[in-house]
Amino acid sequence: MSDGHHDFDALLASTRATLTRISSEFTPAVFASSLAAEDMVLTDLILRNKLPIGIFSLETGRLHAETLGMIERIKQVYGYDIALHRPEPAAVDAYVQQHGLNAFYDSVDMRKECCRIRKVEPLKRALAGNQAWVTGQRRAQSSTRAELAIEEHDAAHGMTKFNPLADWSEDDVWHYIRSNAVPYNPLHDKGYPSIGCEPCTRAIQPGEDVRAGRWWWENPDTKECGLHLVDGKLIRIKQMSA
Repeated sequence: MSDGHHDFDALLASTRATLTRISSEFTPAVFASSLAAEDMVLTDLILRNKLPIGIFSLETGRLHAETLGMIERIKQVYGYDIALHRPEPAAVDAYVQQHGLNAFYDSVDMRKECCRIRKVEPLKRALAGNQAWVTGQRRAQSSTRAELAIEEHDAAHGMTKFNPLADWSEDDVWHYIRSNAVPYNPLHDKGYPSIGCEPCTRAIQPGEDVRAGRWWWENPDTKECGLHLVDGKLIRIKQMSA
């Protein structure tokens, strides 16, 4: 919180107003939670204020035990069951049989195909029938998110997409979590600012970019899974030939 409590209070009020507007003008709407720190802030704001925004997570089959543990934690603290969307078993089996369980280390195309099966396709199912979806993305997270808007049109899914925390800094996120005793993923205390699937996420070193631990073996410019748009364009995912 670089500019003191007053500015944070204004930021929080603006975020609350965005969520309230989504609740009243975009029904039904859903929030896609990765169960990381930003997403716990939004979870707390939605559930504490009893906003009619459904919360779901993509259970890719490769998440950390700590991340899966957050699902039960949310149920304990808020009495809320997060909806889980899983990949199609046949698609996972075909990928593993054809390329190997960890083929995503072999090339960007192999990695994006794994993301497509485990995340992009389940997301499409999770969003079907909704007018808007909400994410915990922030501009400060990476170079690919520097132009992130609070509200944008998601052409890929044909709906409005909201990033209510776009303006929030890392300090803002943790100030909210600590001020409101929000439960958070214990991996954050082990050097993981950004958390994805277990084999594709590592802890970062002091001074590294907050998303340096995601797909750490790749060039920073390719580090998105295809769930989000960059510069208004969907990050293209090449189809694997059978």
